[in-house]
Amino acid sequence: MAGEDKVQADAAQHESAAEEVLETVEGVLADEDELLDTAVQGDADAAALQASVTTLEAQVAALKDQELRTQADMQNVRRRAEMDVEKAHKFALEKFTNELLPVMDSLERAIEASQSDDDAVKALREGVEMTLNMFVSGLEKFKVEQVSPVGEAFNPELHQAMSMVPNPDVPANHVMAVMQKGYTLHGRLIRPAMVIVSQG
Repeated sequence: MAGEDKVQADAAQHESAAEEVLETVEGVLADEDELLDTAVQGDADAAALQASVTTLEAQVAALKDQELRTQADMQNVRRRAEMDVEKAHKFALEKFTNELLPVMDSLERAIEASQSDDDAVKALREGVEMTLNMFVSGLEKFKVEQVSPVGEAFNPELHQAMSMVPNPDVPANHVMAVMQKGYTLHGRLIRPAMVIVSQG
């Protein structure tokens, strides 16, 4: 009987040990499944995180590009405003100068008309010439320059042809005479010179 009890005790002990081993195996398998689930979930989380990082990097790049474009636009606006102010300063006298040009024309015509040898006319002509010279030098201080192209090649950007006259002594398309002088302000034409052009 004692042997049977011992066998039963050993069987119970083995059974208990087998149950423990089974529980341990089941625990390990459960841990393994949990680890696998965690790993799969971790991979999914990592993929989601990587996708988020990629999206955020794209947004940062877009914002940086937008900032650069905005800065470039602001620089362009600033440059344009500076150029507009500079042009406004440079060409502010254009209308005023246009109003003075007929006065210069009248003084030049007065000099041409006073070609008499009479002393009174000579004195008058000298006074008008002095006035005209003062007037021209005053305008030159403000970068107003005369365009008087006698003998030069005809330039449609600076000259306005009033007529073409055959003249074998003057090369073709060259200015023979100036009927009215032209003027520029800071290099920009404000009135073209009215000229007679040679046909050659």
